[in-house]
Amino acid sequence: MENIRTYDLVVIGGGAAGLAAALKAYENGVKDVLILEKEPCLGGILQQCIHNGFGLHTFKEQLSGPEYAQRFIDKVLETDIQYKLNSYVVSITKEKDVYYSNDEDGFCHIKARSIVMATGCTERTPGAIMLEGDRVAGILTAGQAQKYLNIDGYLVGKKVFILGSGDIGLIMARRMTLEGAKVMGVAELMPYSNGLSRNIAQCLNDFDIPLYLSHTVKQVVGKDHVEKVIIAKVDEKFNYVPDSEMIFDVDTLILSVGLVPYNIILEDIGTKMSSTRGAYVDENYQTSVEGIFACGNALHVHDLVDFVSEEANMAGISASKYLKGELNNTSEVTLTKNGNGISYIVPQQYRLDNIEDKIAFKFRVRKPYHKVKVVIKADGQEIKSIVKPHMLPAEMETIKLDKKILVECKELTFEIKED
Repeated sequence: MENIRTYDLVVIGGGAAGLAAALKAYENGVKDVLILEKEPCLGGILQQCIHNGFGLHTFKEQLSGPEYAQRFIDKVLETDIQYKLNSYVVSITKEKDVYYSNDEDGFCHIKARSIVMATGCTERTPGAIMLEGDRVAGILTAGQAQKYLNIDGYLVGKKVFILGSGDIGLIMARRMTLEGAKVMGVAELMPYSNGLSRNIAQCLNDFDIPLYLSHTVKQVVGKDHVEKVIIAKVDEKFNYVPDSEMIFDVDTLILSVGLVPYNIILEDIGTKMSSTRGAYVDENYQTSVEGIFACGNALHVHDLVDFVSEEANMAGISASKYLKGELNNTSEVTLTKNGNGISYIVPQQYRLDNIEDKIAFKFRVRKPYHKVKVVIKADGQEIKSIVKPHMLPAEMETIKLDKKILVECKELTFEIKED
């Protein structure tokens, strides 16, 4: 008979979210913890983010990505938390069986009493955005370019164009420039940038790199390798504007066109998913499968890693409460709804009985706003409004509400009210 090892908590993913969740659960009494990480080292995507700006909220100082990751890795190494590297999780079950493989152990079957999903996100590819033109060498996602340059030491191109003004794309515009490449420009489909304001200033403006808003790549031209990109202006319906084409002679096209939570193994077991393509979770970051929790970029894409760690802390605490039998999964739930101007809300539901003091709701707006109110309604009746001078789709918003103002209701709605 197969001797199957059982762990109190299995954390899938050893990046910022997975490390923080494992540590917080350990601090709260869960000592039998295993982290499964598919890369050869802990730290996740942070290991290739060598720019600074990490840790201002968590450590009150600016750190590079590897430095931020190392703070958590060092804490893990001080504990009895187990971890396995180069370990790819093939599948899980609703009963919390976990199947993974690596070169040392082969194909393995273990059981978990609880699971935290911290699998991060993936980049949209040329096929995902239906990029038109030749399929040739020299087309990379921003994350791929970042890894080749910062980890492997390869300069992926000398004359570069970037599609999409996401933060990684903006940061790579600066990084490529500092390494001697010529960044010809950045095109953005929307009439506003999808990156943080500080990154636009520090990565484009400081290096005189032009940003073409309401533009996209119309065609990629090349025989064996990228030779040209043709960009064009788009109207409010994203149709090409006639005679607006511009041609750039380049050898590389870098795509920074969005991130998507990576949740194949959750989808395979029928876990309820949300509009973010992350799991549908409650106030404890518990998914629709009891005892399985989700956090970080696997749940919804964050703009700051500090917020990932903060959310993962909550997931780790929740996992420990679940193991102690302290979570109430039977009382009535209130659904959260994203109303006018808001693209999503996390969590998607909550149980009032499980909220001790406050609950944090996280969301993004659909477009830039100035001098508006976020109005919160319980079953259609306004219970709170908050004035916001500026709101951008690139920046995740967080509103913490006191339990005492949350009346019993079936639906809590967040919406934007313009004057």
